[in-house]
Amino acid sequence: MLKGKKVLITGADGFIGSHLTERLAKEGAIVKALSQYNSFNNWGWLEDVNCKDDIEVLSGDVRDSNYIREITKGVDVIFHLAALIAIPYSYVAPDSYIDTNIKGTLNICQAAKDNNVSKTIITSTSEVYGTAKYVPIDENHPKQPQSPYSATKIGADAIAKSFYNAFELPVVIARPFNTYGPRQSARAIIPTIITQIASGKKEIKLGDLTPTRDFNYVKDTCEGFVKIANCENVNGEEINIGSNYEISMKDTLELIKKIMNSDVEFVVDSQRIRPKNSEVNRLWCDNAKIKKLTGFEPKYTIEDGLKETIEWFCNPENLKKYKADIYNV
Repeated sequence: MLKGKKVLITGADGFIGSHLTERLAKEGAIVKALSQYNSFNNWGWLEDVNCKDDIEVLSGDVRDSNYIREITKGVDVIFHLAALIAIPYSYVAPDSYIDTNIKGTLNICQAAKDNNVSKTIITSTSEVYGTAKYVPIDENHPKQPQSPYSATKIGADAIAKSFYNAFELPVVIARPFNTYGPRQSARAIIPTIITQIASGKKEIKLGDLTPTRDFNYVKDTCEGFVKIANCENVNGEEINIGSNYEISMKDTLELIKKIMNSDVEFVVDSQRIRPKNSEVNRLWCDNAKIKKLTGFEPKYTIEDGLKETIEWFCNPENLKKYKADIYNV
């Protein structure tokens, strides 16, 4: 269905965005991939994709409404992934999150409306739910802003819903739970563990290991995006993308240690621990809605996904791109 369609991916230079770019190019879409402008002309993870000759890379910023209006002209489908996502950094720079996450989403929705874009998919996050009040978490679960980051994503989702309600904008909110895989940011727990072990550390610095997460391999997350894009009659909907599987941080660490044949020890690093009321203690996705609407079914078990992820990070060319000694907020 996406073959031959003109597609814009914002945040294409990021972790999930770069994988989605590869997937959509493979689907035969005509892809415009937006990378955040910088004076080095560096395209982030788009430098590493296997489809550079098949896509158009744009350098710009979702915070610029005029620029976004221009690049969305003639586009059939928008995948809006551009966002600031590091939770600890949102504690120290909340203004940046409001500008990028809320105003950036407003710019996308306004441009999509003005340019009659057929479908716009806004990327949310499971963090909007906060600590689970019940599990598994379905789309009716209350929203809880437990960090400035999650607050801005709740706001961005509300902006998108308002454009559907007020202007009948054909927009869908895709809500991935915790995605992992090759190219993930060093600020996330799985790359943190893998890179420190692969770098020869005998002790791993981590925060609280008691919270649970619904981890999803990036190829499954991208499959969810494609399924949603190809699905009719989902305008105005919020749709979880997840595995319906819960695992604690501690058990994730032990599984990685086992796969990597490591005897590394865990050490508490206070700067990696969230403020008490900000920690999301439990996330477990109810994926019944996306299954019912699209037939989505995760293909990767946590073990299979971790093996592919570890293999990628252990490649010296990839590992050297990470600074395992530095805590990245």
